[in-house]
Amino acid sequence: MATNANDAENGESHQRKTSESAIGKRRRPPLIRYVSAALLARGADAGAAVGFVMLASASGAPAAHGALMAAALTAPHVFGSLPSRLLDAAKDARMILAGSAVLYGLCILAAALSFGRMPLAIALLLAAAAGFCGPLLTGGLSSLLAPLMPGPERKQRRAESWDALTYGIGGTLGPAAVAAAAAALSAGFALAALSAASFAAAPLMMALPKPALPERAEPSVRSSGAADGQKKKQRGVLRALASIGPLRRATLLTMAAALPGGAISVLAVSFAERTAQAGGSSGGYLVTAFGFGNLAGSLLLVLFPLRGNPEKQMRGWTTAVAASFVCCAFMPSYAWLFAALLLAGAANAPFFAAALAVRSAFSPDGIRAQAFAAMAGIKTAAGSAGTAAAGMLIAFGPSSLFLAGGLLVFAALLATGRDALSRTKADA
Repeated sequence: MATNANDAENGESHQRKTSESAIGKRRRPPLIRYVSAALLARGADAGAAVGFVMLASASGAPAAHGALMAAALTAPHVFGSLPSRLLDAAKDARMILAGSAVLYGLCILAAALSFGRMPLAIALLLAAAAGFCGPLLTGGLSSLLAPLMPGPERKQRRAESWDALTYGIGGTLGPAAVAAAAAALSAGFALAALSAASFAAAPLMMALPKPALPERAEPSVRSSGAADGQKKKQRGVLRALASIGPLRRATLLTMAAALPGGAISVLAVSFAERTAQAGGSSGGYLVTAFGFGNLAGSLLLVLFPLRGNPEKQMRGWTTAVAASFVCCAFMPSYAWLFAALLLAGAANAPFFAAALAVRSAFSPDGIRAQAFAAMAGIKTAAGSAGTAAAGMLIAFGPSSLFLAGGLLVFAALLATGRDALSRTKADA
């Protein structure tokens, strides 16, 4: 009898340990699922514009049609706070994210199938519909990271480093995969593959735990400006971005860095064309250097996450970004500029990770997703403006424009420094 009782107790103990182990596994931070979903969704978002341009070229349509399709896809990112309101108001944000991934994939596929077979306006509307889903797959998804990954600061920073890495990989490998698939098979197949990737992201998003309300940041991180923003959160996301000091300064620095960042593709091609050692087609390798530098920097951040006040980290890495653009202006040859752009991309990785940390620490709970998406949209708009400005001003030469971009970032850094100092004096 005693033996049977002991066996029963051992069986119950084993069952309890097994149950506790299963619960522990379910409670582990779902970082792998999050990163997988983010890679698929952001790779599709980054590669679709390239796919539309290549689709127009392969079909014999005017080049302007491909550019219009790409513009229709990217332009709605500027209004990212509008669809992100659904995310802030939803009881289960996973359903909104998964639905946006499915809708994005459907619209991309429908736009590709209708291009050249139906009036261009229909394809443009479908691309624009996909573009409105884009901010949910970028800034909207990032806004859920802190609630999904609760824990100490180091754990949060490592998760944000992984998030930054998904942007780098998606932005670099997404377009590259589209170009390779289009060359090997067809542009239509490449866009269908992007659609499938977006579909695959949806079940991974639904597999994430239902996020709870984000925890408040530590008092040492939040400032009185953030507390003021909590009281005013019902006044709208743009007013919140303007009234909360850290968000206001982070937005200005993000815009300033995005302007020369968006110009890199134009400046790199122009530099290659003017360099005796390399042909104009080598400009793409210079753009790739910046992307791979960004990837390398993001991988280092996963191993060695940022520590301390995120706004101070962002200011420090803004200095590095500005200095890297100034250095690019004085590179005497193609090889030197390649190396300088590698360093510029590496500096951009911790800058972006710090920007994500600022958004996470200071975004008011009621408009958290809208704040993330609005800042992401502002960055996209600034990058597009930088590309357009570089195209119009390229007669001044790539070196002059690299220098102007670096000085612009330095000017924004000084402006935000004065803003922070005046805020400190006001609080005193």
